[in-house]
Amino acid sequence: MMSKPALLDALRAAVGPNNLLVDGDLSAWELDWRKRYRGKALAVVRPGSTAEVAAVVQACAAHGASLVPQGGNTGLVGGSVPDQSGTQVLLSLQRLNRIREIDPANLTMTVEAGCVLQVVQEAAAAQGLLFPLSLAAEGSCTIGGNLATNAGGTQVLRYGNARELCLGLEVVTAQGETWDGLSGLRKDNTGYDLRDLYIGSEGTLGIITAATLKLYPQPAGRVTALAALPSLQHAVSLLQLAQARLGAGLTGFEVMGEFALQLVAKHFPQLARPLGPSPWMVLLEQSDTESEAHARALFESMLETALEQELITDAAIAESIEQSRGLWHLRESIPLAQAEEGLNIKHDISVPVSRIPAFVAEADALVTQRFPGARLVNFGHLGDGNLHYNVQAPAGAAAADFLREHEAAVNEAVYDAVVAHGGSISAEHGIGALKREELNRRKSPVALSLMRTIKRALDPELRLNPGRTIDA
Repeated sequence: MMSKPALLDALRAAVGPNNLLVDGDLSAWELDWRKRYRGKALAVVRPGSTAEVAAVVQACAAHGASLVPQGGNTGLVGGSVPDQSGTQVLLSLQRLNRIREIDPANLTMTVEAGCVLQVVQEAAAAQGLLFPLSLAAEGSCTIGGNLATNAGGTQVLRYGNARELCLGLEVVTAQGETWDGLSGLRKDNTGYDLRDLYIGSEGTLGIITAATLKLYPQPAGRVTALAALPSLQHAVSLLQLAQARLGAGLTGFEVMGEFALQLVAKHFPQLARPLGPSPWMVLLEQSDTESEAHARALFESMLETALEQELITDAAIAESIEQSRGLWHLRESIPLAQAEEGLNIKHDISVPVSRIPAFVAEADALVTQRFPGARLVNFGHLGDGNLHYNVQAPAGAAAADFLREHEAAVNEAVYDAVVAHGGSISAEHGIGALKREELNRRKSPVALSLMRTIKRALDPELRLNPGRTIDA
């Protein structure tokens, strides 16, 4: 049986008395970003080094306590807050925030897990380099969390998910040992790829404490545009045209439904929208290695062709960095506008790009027929097949009541359509606690068996983030 006083003494010895929090308001660690999951931690422990993380894990193992790792606590699936038992130790990695090395010749940087994504971006930019992972929470999310959930964001089309941007990891195992895999190598075929095993595992297999990341040269020019389209099928055709004309220069292709932008206009009326209402909008960005003028010429030629082929009805090209940021601000404000509008049912799904129009048509019909008045907030990363297909309560309805009464049925309708079109129920947010049961229903028995085998092999006592991701 766990002895709480003895465990707290061991944790205090590992990190110092100032970095062990037991009393007072711990809601910053116990409440998730969406305010859907509120837990009760036995303690919040804040190690400042990999050695201290290892000591914390060893102490918890010795005293029979489970651990919940947490980065910036910006997750959307309840995967990084404790349960309500009051027996789990919350391990905050925010003090592991050092940039250990930048190697411009190797185009890599090694950073600790608690580094905020925006800080990493800025450190790379200061060296004239680019770390391309970009998402709405970049001012507060951390690299460790990004890798633990295999975060996506707005530039996956060109650079890939967090997995593709990581060359090596440092990980503390469930037994409190430290694996130093911080290789800056792009080729290393020496056995199983442990890096890819830990990335996306949501803290259930080990605790990521540092990572070696890929860097890229800064583009010589960037051009951003907003285009209006009559349908999602037109958006898919525009994507094909843009990929053919711009190739790897196409770094962003974001789709936004009209209602999503109406919510932004309602809650953030100060944000300028250069084009009038349209069923769909696409935000495109091109990054060019030659020059701004070269990028603009290619971009304008591509959009002229799109107009001639009637793929788009109108377009606005940003004339300055400020205007470009304004266009991106429109896109990035959609989740915030949704939150202002009230609780909603989120679906972070992916389907093959070619199937997106058919999926949306089917899902729209299912949801609106079964739940009259439900409002559909559809936006996301069309370029890589990832949509945030969210359902808002009917206007004037109590959002909390709508979620309580209909969330399970709405999820079933949406996920049935996702599966029918060969898609995934989680594209970039992870599984956490929110989708664990859904994973059990939707994933094949063989896949689930393999995942459980891995979990039991690496964490036989089931101490790391129990109850999240996989039912072991």
